[in-house]
Amino acid sequence: MSKVADKNARRITYALSYVFLIGVGISMAAPLLWMLSTSFKSPDADVMNLKDILPDGLHWENYRTVMVETNFARALFNSALVTITITVGQVFTSSLAAFAFARLQFKGRDKLFLGYLGTMMIPGAVTMIPVFILLRHLHWVNTYWGLIVPAMFSAYGTFMLRQFFMTIPRELEDAAIMDGCGTLGVYWHVVLPLSKPALATLSILTFMGSWRNFMWPVIITHTRDMFTLPVALAQFQEMYGVQWVLMMAGSVIMIIPMLAVFIFGQRYFVEGIQLGALKG
Repeated sequence: MSKVADKNARRITYALSYVFLIGVGISMAAPLLWMLSTSFKSPDADVMNLKDILPDGLHWENYRTVMVETNFARALFNSALVTITITVGQVFTSSLAAFAFARLQFKGRDKLFLGYLGTMMIPGAVTMIPVFILLRHLHWVNTYWGLIVPAMFSAYGTFMLRQFFMTIPRELEDAAIMDGCGTLGVYWHVVLPLSKPALATLSILTFMGSWRNFMWPVIITHTRDMFTLPVALAQFQEMYGVQWVLMMAGSVIMIIPMLAVFIFGQRYFVEGIQLGALKG
């Protein structure tokens, strides 16, 4: 009887777990579904009336209005250029620094790493004004250089990749050196190919953070031709007030690239988390 009772208890536990996870999933998906539904409603619809969740029709003109009024094409180009460049640059610089801290032997390496890691405790708001003053002296305000260069270096990315690089067996590095690879050869031909899950995880996190970043672009840019999508949508709200239908249409446009990147990189992202849990 005890075995039957234990088996029933496990079934009840599994059922409650599934119910809990389904509830969490619904609670997370509901705002997204409401946003998508609202984006297709007519401009004079009562979006706060929860009885009319579904739109009376697909009003594609909401998206057309947002694209025209926000200078969408230019803002999309700016966001894509800035985000892709930052993602590639940050992964490259973080992997180089992580390889140096994980594999190279030099005096003061650990102290330098701890000092670099300590910068993670400094809030970004504290460094915004000094960085802005520096970029103003470099004449990088309202330029792509000002949008991209400060975000191309990450202490968190360096720390994450260093921890992953340290799990790679040194025997592979020694074998590559015996085959004639130098330090950069080991980095390029051995470490990076074995670190695809970690690199994909950092790429996804960096892309999402850069794509939705609002504070720094609104500080460093002054003209509409340099606005990224978050800044352009905020300017649209200031011009036309809080029009929920149009704001939701703009929000849908904003999240589509992030969803696409996560979906395509989900396998590597999950693998990177699993490997970190097993090796960490």
